[in-house]
Amino acid sequence: MTVDALTDVAGVRVGHATRTGDGRLTGTTVVLAPEGGAVAAVDVRGGGPGTKETDALDPRNVVQRVDAIVLTGGSAYGLDAASGVMAWLEERGRGVRVGPDPAHVVPVVPAACVFDLGRG
Repeated sequence: MTVDALTDVAGVRVGHATRTGDGRLTGTTVVLAPEGGAVAAVDVRGGGPGTKETDALDPRNVVQRVDAIVLTGGSAYGLDAASGVMAWLEERGRGVRVGPDPAHVVPVVPAACVFDLGRG
């Protein structure tokens, strides 16, 4: 049965965390691709986009798959959530291999943020 959700795609997992209170109303969502990654694309618009690694998704570049995608609040500060996702994936050996040792990987985790500072 499908429920019209990202998790209808086999192997895709989604997690979300929200932070409220003390003048905050923000959150982060992580879309975790199945083992081996997933094909992804991006269209960046707006006068002040906040992104990380989205240029890697240009089809002219060498990146073929992503390991996860981070969508976050917190403006540019929120983009750092992608670093935590990268560390988690690296601990599990997921990412682009960068040497003969299978443990040497660089996870591909593009991220985008919205400006929600001072909204809480």
